[in-house]
Amino acid sequence: MAATTDAKTYKLNHTMVRVKDLEKSLKFYTEVFGMKLIDQWVFEENQFSLSFLAFDGPSALHHGVERSKREGILELTHNFGTEKEEGPVYVNGNNDPHRGFGHICFSVDNIESACAYLESKGVAFKKKLSDGKMKNIAFALDPDNYWIELISQDEKRSEAHTENFRFNHTMVRVKDPQASIAFYEKLGMKVIDKSDHPNGEFTLYFLAYPAVQTRHNREGILELTHNWGTEKQEGAVYHNGNDGETKGYGHICISVDNIEAACIQFEEKGLPFKKKLTDGRMKDIAFLLDPDNYWVEVIQQK
Repeated sequence: MAATTDAKTYKLNHTMVRVKDLEKSLKFYTEVFGMKLIDQWVFEENQFSLSFLAFDGPSALHHGVERSKREGILELTHNFGTEKEEGPVYVNGNNDPHRGFGHICFSVDNIESACAYLESKGVAFKKKLSDGKMKNIAFALDPDNYWIELISQDEKRSEAHTENFRFNHTMVRVKDPQASIAFYEKLGMKVIDKSDHPNGEFTLYFLAYPAVQTRHNREGILELTHNWGTEKQEGAVYHNGNDGETKGYGHICISVDNIEAACIQFEEKGLPFKKKLTDGRMKDIAFLLDPDNYWVEVIQQK
């Protein structure tokens, strides 16, 4: 019997970004935001390391769950020696000509209290709650100037506690939302929410693997931002964070129950690969390319 796979078991496992100074980034995410280093791989021969962080306190959604079977993981890739370079090493995806990746987002149990706490820790903000028209969201900045959106969870408490934070979603900009949605639906994801903003001429689509949690209280969401009219432009509109000399954002990753069967299905559905299982030395991971050439890693659940 041919191997089978069930998309109902898939997870939006992690989001990868490159960091200049690993020690500084780890301190920021663990000591300030309360994330936990749940796994780390060091490749001395190739001069880089991968650090996996997640919210993992007793009240965390995936507390104690094996790494490949959970959602809401942040992967920090550190290429040895970048911490010694002068000035910024990576781009955050929000400035031309490298716009593409937008932000990661943490949902918090009391956004006013959370922002006050972060300010007391010396965290820089791209947007405070009091800035602009949208008074219900804020954007903090990490050591590499990646944006971290802060939103409120549905269950608001009297004050914020980092053990209740969630890694809610990752946002990327897309040229043609219908093409992008069709791609991710072939991976088993579904649109769970949509938000139109006529004044700003953009739409937000939220996709995830089906779950019972409401959007603001869960992890493992992909937000696609569509700026109206980009679908009519010729050629590529956004930078995927991996091409050329200027890099930053790397990829999202889905974990699947049977990677061989899943990759066969993806190929049968006509999805393009950046790396097939048979390519290169690493035979246990694959990379797909979405319509905007963002990389989607595929790994096996343990």
